[in-house]
Amino acid sequence: MAAKVAHDDIEVGTEIPAQDITVRRVDLLRYCGACSDFTATHWNERIAKAVGLPDVIAHGTYTIAAAVRVVTDWAGDPSALVEYSVRRFTRPVVVPDDDAGATVRITGVVERKLDDRRAVIRLRARFEGLEVMSGARAVVRLA
Repeated sequence: MAAKVAHDDIEVGTEIPAQDITVRRVDLLRYCGACSDFTATHWNERIAKAVGLPDVIAHGTYTIAAAVRVVTDWAGDPSALVEYSVRRFTRPVVVPDDDAGATVRITGVVERKLDDRRAVIRLRARFEGLEVMSGARAVVRLA
């Protein structure tokens, strides 16, 4: 885990180190079990294609969780997360049936500094260069 980020050491516009998250089919199966969401579009290619998807897709909540982990890694403490929200999903993360999986690039930037040692972080998640969620914001308490 990274060292804790100090409120005084950041400015509006400070970028969080980007991370690439790889999602493979086995990750989706594990997530299905962890959250008890066995919706077939997350594990069955035949059903995903039958409903008009190009292939199996990642759970939206999987992508949300991966994105916020980038913030807590940067902050140096998972308990620093005070608030987190995502407005909507803009496109699915399609996960092929191969060893490479799908890569989601997560970036973040300090959008605002608050007076009580908190900061608002705007997050972006991109798959194949396109946004997969919009309006993602996290509030973290900094050292």
